[in-house]
Amino acid sequence: MANKILIVEDDSQLSEMLVLSLVPQGFEAFTCLDGGEALQTFNEVHPDLVLLDINLPVKDGFAVLQELRAVSGVPIFMMTARTETEDQLLAYEFVADDYITKPLNIPVLVAKIKGRLKAKAVPETSDDIVQIGPLSIDVVGHEVRRGSEKISLTPLEFNLLLTLAAKPKQVFSREMLLETVWGYHYKADTRLVNVHVQRLRSKIEDDPDEPKIVVTERGVGYRAGRN
Repeated sequence: MANKILIVEDDSQLSEMLVLSLVPQGFEAFTCLDGGEALQTFNEVHPDLVLLDINLPVKDGFAVLQELRAVSGVPIFMMTARTETEDQLLAYEFVADDYITKPLNIPVLVAKIKGRLKAKAVPETSDDIVQIGPLSIDVVGHEVRRGSEKISLTPLEFNLLLTLAAKPKQVFSREMLLETVWGYHYKADTRLVNVHVQRLRSKIEDDPDEPKIVVTERGVGYRAGRN
């Protein structure tokens, strides 16, 4: 069954170009021209990934992103001509999976979509329960707990944590994490990893500024904390 891509973009020419680029690659593409209809269209289509513009009529992309995140962990790529760092950080704060700047490089975008969809599966491990510090990761149930407390993570955050926990002796470079967790098999902005690690730490660490569970190896990348 073909993966469904929802394109929320008010530029009809760009939206049509994206459809014409995605369909020959085996995707089903659906379009929505304003933010006001995005959630309704999302519920009708049940897409596997969303391409979401920021400057939308009726309701902007950040508001739409928050609405979608309230109901789904589906991968969401923000698309925008706005390159300010504040906008990128806000997108990640609202749990976007990636931030794509315009003008779009269509072949790279298609490759990122393919990679992200392939990487949605849970990382391979022979264990049903994986420990990392005080946390227990239920691989089958897709849950993370600290004792009896359940910690709510997005699918991407869950896979990021499990990737580190499944190989506690390995230090993962940011490039390795982009390939393993995001599915990006080519050069991409490694700041994407940093922001998502910071967000993950805000949920799992007692003190995110002094992390014990997801540890930075300066100049190299990240690893699981020593138990």
